[in-house]
Amino acid sequence: KDVVLLNVSGTVMATKRATLMVAEDSMLAQQFDDSKWTVQGSFPSVKAWTPTEVSNWVKDIEGIPDEVGSLFLENEINGSELLALTADGLKMLGVKRVGTICLLSDEISLLKKASNEDKVTQIEHSPYCFGKILDHLRLKQLHSVNLSDEPSSPTVCESQKKSFEKVVDYYFPGESSKFILG
Repeated sequence: KDVVLLNVSGTVMATKRATLMVAEDSMLAQQFDDSKWTVQGSFPSVKAWTPTEVSNWVKDIEGIPDEVGSLFLENEINGSELLALTADGLKMLGVKRVGTICLLSDEISLLKKASNEDKVTQIEHSPYCFGKILDHLRLKQLHSVNLSDEPSSPTVCESQKKSFEKVVDYYFPGESSKFILG
């Protein structure tokens, strides 16, 4: 529940939310604070939808007749089955109009995309630099529970130093940058 998936400019990283909140006055701590954070996947995933939820979703699509939503309920289509439906599958369900099949196919595609994106928090910074910060925060977390010595500041290759300092300044503005830079 408390593991956070991060997409850092295309590189997926996983960590505990508590690790991101080690530096209490940082932007990361604020971003993942209880008052702003919604647990990834805390709402029912589309795959877990019941036939009633699927039918209601279909009925809410603009331009789709209500009787089409009823077809999904009559055929007991659940969320996993909805995401697997193709144009041929929609025809087998009894959807007859070509326009309705096209609309549903588009909406199902959008739903697939949205259900995949909802599970990852986007971070638009250098994976190298953010990874160094994340590693440092992990070491700080271990130190806070007496499992390691106080970590030294991260070692960053020369070509990445300016970029690293910008990322640190973004997440740890002002005095809080000392938490990472020492």
